[in-house]
Amino acid sequence: MPVKKVWSIEHACGHTTDVDLSDRPADRRAGYARWLTARDCAECWRASREEDSGSTAEWLANKRAEETAEADSWAEQYRMPPLDGSERAVGWAARCRHQLVTASYTALVAEGGMDEVEWQAIEEAVRPLTRAGWWIDNRDADPADLPELLEAADEADRPSENPHF
Repeated sequence: MPVKKVWSIEHACGHTTDVDLSDRPADRRAGYARWLTARDCAECWRASREEDSGSTAEWLANKRAEETAEADSWAEQYRMPPLDGSERAVGWAARCRHQLVTASYTALVAEGGMDEVEWQAIEEAVRPLTRAGWWIDNRDADPADLPELLEAADEADRPSENPHF
């Protein structure tokens, strides 16, 4: 007698489904059927994924709003100029700038050997960099590398002091 191909599975969610396991080797059907009993049925699984993606999107939106508020407060406190770029890029870059500069302060001053006077020179070099793309491009940089990155910043990343060409 051949090994059955259609198995009746009572899923962890309480639903029962008939599952065609003919695409699996005969000696692996029973084990797979047992594994399926510990899982939700397809409908319940999809519903939970939709619920999770909704809560994930909500969590992410709240996290971004919190990061934006922190970045805005920091920019105001340290007199950082607004960034140039599209609305979406400016918001992202403002968060990147805040995260990179504050992490650099920690790495170079709080944990490193740099004094506050040296740090103020770095802070002054940060201000003219208003191109949002520069901050986005350097978002994954090592915070200790900020001084070198500032030195290497292209003139295109800084606003022109003479707007006449």
